Amino acid sequence: MHNPVARTPPLALTQLQHEQDNPLAMTSTLPRKPIKKAVFPVAGLGTRFLPATKAIPKEMLPIIDRPLIQYAVDEAREAGIEQLIFVTGRGKTAIVEHFDMAFELETTMAGRDKSLAVLEPTRIQPGNLVTVRQQVPLGLGHAIWCARAIVGDEPFAIFLPDELMIANKGSTGCMKQMVEAYNEHGGNLISVLEVPEEEVSSYGVIAPGAKVGNQVTEVTGLVEKPKREDAPSNLIISGRYILQPEVMRVLEGQEKGAGGEIQLTDAMAQMIGQQPFHAVTFAGRRFDCGSKTGFVEATLASALEREDMADEVRATMRRLLG
Repeated sequence: MHNPVARTPPLALTQLQHEQDNPLAMTSTLPRKPIKKAVFPVAGLGTRFLPATKAIPKEMLPIIDRPLIQYAVDEAREAGIEQLIFVTGRGKTAIVEHFDMAFELETTMAGRDKSLAVLEPTRIQPGNLVTVRQQVPLGLGHAIWCARAIVGDEPFAIFLPDELMIANKGSTGCMKQMVEAYNEHGGNLISVLEVPEEEVSSYGVIAPGAKVGNQVTEVTGLVEKPKREDAPSNLIISGRYILQPEVMRVLEGQEKGAGGEIQLTDAMAQMIGQQPFHAVTFAGRRFDCGSKTGFVEATLASALEREDMADEVRATMRRLLG
């Protein structure tokens, strides 16, 4: 008796052929992979903060008592991310050392019977922090592409540490909100914020499609710094992303865009329509710590939310403002 030969249904054959012909096609039959890796592009020179950043990475500038990079790592851990990938450049070793054991400091503190709890957020499990070099500053897209070997074939998150994301009280961090949306919708996601229409010309803006959830909107296009009258929405792209690994194939052949750099926005635009693409409206506030005024604003806002210093900071501000 002959065993019957299993025949692939025509629909499945069509899907298989589509995935072979289109390198951006996602394999729908595979289970959704969790977000366990995050890329932190931290190779920038920080020229807007010179001379402070001549010897100190801009990501190590503190908002009160934590450097910017620590806020981003804390947000990643809250979202369940396990492997941290730092794309660095020359002079950035302090970022990695921040998450290493400081033997002399810890030994001295322990000898003086001081608690080491304050250092707990800086501890990384061995093997969970990886660094790669971006030898030439060719833009954000190029920095992400430098992490391709470590990302492999897994979806991954991207954090821009310059953008400090503070969740509303009672809410979770930005990336955790995005991971929850990813678990429901899959595909690619970007974080967006609503801004007044007169401000859209300073940012990348999404062209929204259908609203598929309370905070989740389909993305049909991306427009970089549009004129107010041409902007498709007032939803600006903020510095958090969840992308599928196929973006690395796009970046591989990506031509230089604005500023002579390889732009991540250009690569994402190519993926829209090829893969699911959604925006998550962040329930919180964004501070642009890449600018001096944004950095000061973030410091003041953070101080005013801390019980150990809020009253004193308010009194100081009143005194300074007369």
